[in-house]
Amino acid sequence: MVVGLGNPGPEYSGNRHNVGYLVVEDLVSSESGGFRAHKKARALTWEGRIADGRVVAAKPTTYMNDSGAAIAALSNFYKISPEQMIVVHDELDLPFGNLRLKFGGGDNGHNGLKSLRKSLGTGDFYRARFGIGRPPGTMDPAAFVLRDFAAVERPEVPTLVRRVADAVTALMADGLDRAQSEFNN
Repeated sequence: MVVGLGNPGPEYSGNRHNVGYLVVEDLVSSESGGFRAHKKARALTWEGRIADGRVVAAKPTTYMNDSGAAIAALSNFYKISPEQMIVVHDELDLPFGNLRLKFGGGDNGHNGLKSLRKSLGTGDFYRARFGIGRPPGTMDPAAFVLRDFAAVERPEVPTLVRRVADAVTALMADGLDRAQSEFNN
């Protein structure tokens, strides 16, 4: 399962905190069908094949802080263990546009990851971390992640989103070590 973290609703669509949604949307954009409301979980899902494997792509329809319950429900429904998940999320501690793939780790103050760890009972899942950089000056990080990308950043976002989607595909096809060698920067 590939999970894109974000907040629902058009007012959040261009926010830094919604890069997870953007990546899973890009990942399945060339595939048949679209996202549909799941009947057992508060999430939009897509089911299909990517990298020669069966994949469920998911976007929780809860707010970021409550996304864990939706993903845990999907995990139970599809019988997918946390170790079979790739979670795509924004990362304050990486410069804008940087990408890091990894397995496991803490939540580093990210409320979506905190919710996932609590609901799944573990942090042992793959992560595709999309760097959004640190807030300027003394701006509160919570306010920063809920702001749209800056005008100077916006033209780069589609290319960066595509790169993360390619990295997720490589992770599924080739494993963590090869995907890290190719995509981590």
